[in-house]
Amino acid sequence: MGAEAVYGTRAGEIAVLLRAVGDAAVVLSYGESRTFAALGLNRFGSIGSHRLDWRGAEVIRRSPEFDGGELRRLLGDLAGPDELAVVFWGDLAVPSLALEAGLLAAHADAVLDHGPECWVHLVDTGVLIEFQDGEGFTAGRVPR
Repeated sequence: MGAEAVYGTRAGEIAVLLRAVGDAAVVLSYGESRTFAALGLNRFGSIGSHRLDWRGAEVIRRSPEFDGGELRRLLGDLAGPDELAVVFWGDLAVPSLALEAGLLAAHADAVLDHGPECWVHLVDTGVLIEFQDGEGFTAGRVPR
């Protein structure tokens, strides 16, 4: 089964988050998700299948913390509350979301509850935040 057929088939895993944010979040189609990935996430190399290769990228901050409080701090420091944020999870079956960074920060714990890794692309500022459970966060500029 191809990636497009799998994409979004487990949207129920983020149902609690979607109910909490309501219409303020947009569940992205496969095509929309891949378009945003091309603008950010896919501009990085990878180490294995779920880790970005930060060599050569401008790293803004690394944090050994791996909880919602740290994601809230990063979003508060690196994005305006109205900035567009796109969330990708490590499992394509869970669809990507687009929402304002301030709303994402308010629900940071719920975002991190949905898997051992995720990535947040702050579209306006060109920053990507990587989360690896048990290891923390890395935030850096998206390569051009």
